[in-house]
Amino acid sequence: MRNQLRALRERHSWTQAMLADRLGVSRQTINALETGRYDPSLPLAFRIAAIFDRPIEAIFFPDADSTR
Repeated sequence: MRNQLRALRERHSWTQAMLADRLGVSRQTINALETGRYDPSLPLAFRIAAIFDRPIEAIFFPDADSTR
């Protein structure tokens, strides 16, 4: 899954650690999300969307090969 997490975080001038604190996860989780090594749980995706005041679909996108 691809995402806009890093761009959104940087627009707010937040570090990975700052975003992690707001979400109640580790900095390593934020790093894994941003690099595409980890897909968020649905509750985490909803928390991320709420923090950035955007719908989930505006932050997370399926990979081209995962739409089949």
